[in-house]
Amino acid sequence: MGWKAWLSKPLALATMRRVRRQVAHPAAAQRAVLSNLVERAWDTAFGRDHGFQSGMTVREFQKRVPVRDYEGLKRYVDRAVAGEQNVLWPGEPLYFCKTSGTTSGAKFIPLTAESMPNHIGSARNALLGHIAGTGDASFVDGKMIFLQGSPELAKTEGGVHLGRLSGIVAHHVPAYLQRNRMPSWEANCIEDWETKVEAIVKETCTEDLRLVSGIPSWVQMYFERLLEHTGAATVQEVFPNLSLFVHGGVAYGPYAERFKQLLGFEISRVELYPASEGFLAYQDAPDAEGMLLNVNDGIFFEFIPASEYLDKCPRRLTLSEVELGVQYAVVLSTNAGLWAYDIGDTVKFVSLDPPRVLVTGRIKHYTSAFGEHVIAEEVEGAAQEAMSAHGGVVSEFHVAPQVTPEEGLPHHEWVVAFEQLPQDVKAFEMALDAGLQSRNPYYKELIQGAVLRPAVLTPVASDCFVEAMRRLGKLGGQNKIPRLANDRNMADTLLAVHHSIQQP
Repeated sequence: MGWKAWLSKPLALATMRRVRRQVAHPAAAQRAVLSNLVERAWDTAFGRDHGFQSGMTVREFQKRVPVRDYEGLKRYVDRAVAGEQNVLWPGEPLYFCKTSGTTSGAKFIPLTAESMPNHIGSARNALLGHIAGTGDASFVDGKMIFLQGSPELAKTEGGVHLGRLSGIVAHHVPAYLQRNRMPSWEANCIEDWETKVEAIVKETCTEDLRLVSGIPSWVQMYFERLLEHTGAATVQEVFPNLSLFVHGGVAYGPYAERFKQLLGFEISRVELYPASEGFLAYQDAPDAEGMLLNVNDGIFFEFIPASEYLDKCPRRLTLSEVELGVQYAVVLSTNAGLWAYDIGDTVKFVSLDPPRVLVTGRIKHYTSAFGEHVIAEEVEGAAQEAMSAHGGVVSEFHVAPQVTPEEGLPHHEWVVAFEQLPQDVKAFEMALDAGLQSRNPYYKELIQGAVLRPAVLTPVASDCFVEAMRRLGKLGGQNKIPRLANDRNMADTLLAVHHSIQQP
């Protein structure tokens, strides 16, 4: 079979028919996944410690295996990192994915021979879903760029390869994508993000680029540097055949106007939900709202209602028990050896048949200094509403509490980088506050009760976010710019950067 046939419309249609069959009975598929996971892992250290046995029901599993974050699972992971076999999953991991930690420093998430097909196959199916839905496979005839972490790998003390997820996946990109894949290995291995982007711009600016993939904030940076380098007014002038943007990590909505401005046209998009812990979902059709859950691919899902997350005994719901429109924290058990693992994300279901989700934020990324618990979906919706009503192009924004203002009541501060100012900045500020009030009743009560004053908008220079992320050691790669915080760390860094830029 020729390499283009791997991304042909006939294969795409056949693959998506198979996917539809697999999700036709999602609850049954999930029970089978859990049964298989327990059967495979009963003789591991974790399985023995938790009484794994054949025929274990979901409720028995939930009684024996508590929900854990990385700290809770760390004593098992550390044993596997040191080289011990059969700890969380039979044998040893194929890789450890290194991610940023909080209290524990770096985290080491296992990837196994059984779990790797989930990462590779899901990305492939997302592309095939686009082809099946549009009939357009023209992107396979040109270059494809994947903005990702370095593919260079280290080794753990136990001898297992170690790297960033996107760098590990780079070693498993199928042959049908390798031929036209960019950037070069040399450019991809550059550690400093800005140096890397500059090298990628120089490599790609004369190529026939058809597809670009990455987190929106860093693809935006790539496009901006590309236009600076070429002097072109839009990306379309540089890449007239660019037709597809594959993205994940954060909501695209707040970036939409800026991307349209940079590109010069409305690009087709495919949204993904990859994580170090597993490839959870992907957009399976161009007109689909949300992303199709991978219910039959080595991942058993549980969902904790976000409103119960801090309760002593929150409910752990299976796929058959969730409801539309409710915010849930995501818990995974996987064939990589993660068990009832709290990944820290929140989602809501927009469809139950088949199961499709939207990622709405991080369970620990919120603003609630006054009890309002504002989440990412709410501020992103308010920002889009304000842009629709008053114009302006936002490149990035961050919301933080101002608990002890120099004057007046406490308030939320929106630190916003505009590429194009709205027609009326004050009206835009008022629209942000009104949009958030309409989405969050607790915030509305605090405003109406004069506990808080309405939100304050602080415009900053457009390049402040890049410099702030650099100062915080979070520039590029898989790092996401936080929309929200419950403290002033990001906000004060942004303001410090802005003031330094404004100095003569």
